[in-house]
Amino acid sequence: MTTAPHILVDADACPVKEETFTVGLRHKAPITLVANRYLRTPDTPLITCQMVSGDFDAADDWIAEQAGPKTLVVTADILLADRCLKAGATCLAPNGTPWARKNIGGAVATRAINADLRGGGIGEMTQGGAKPFTKQDRSRYLQALDAALHRLNR
Repeated sequence: MTTAPHILVDADACPVKEETFTVGLRHKAPITLVANRYLRTPDTPLITCQMVSGDFDAADDWIAEQAGPKTLVVTADILLADRCLKAGATCLAPNGTPWARKNIGGAVATRAINADLRGGGIGEMTQGGAKPFTKQDRSRYLQALDAALHRLNR
């Protein structure tokens, strides 16, 4: 029998923690919420909270160090997803978009361009904020998480 994949959640602002619990527990996958503050978790040994320091990127660094081929990382952070993909992990955005080698490069480049624009005083024209999280995003995430766990369990 194969070992269930470990789900690591970049949890401070993750909108799909409850969905991750539901699907992860169905697959008997251990889940670790990684945050710089304590987060309440359901009373099960499969779900834990890993508190990290408040240092910039402390959660990202911890997740990237743990990431590997039997790890599924849930994050909206493009740079963290890139680091985890390089470690062999499967990565999924909270809106259900799978991060993969084929789509991460363009996303990293776009992020860098936008950061340069904001830093150059042009940011007011380019900032619109994050898109609202929708029911369709939540549904896509549930389907993508279930499919990714099935693939990792083979």
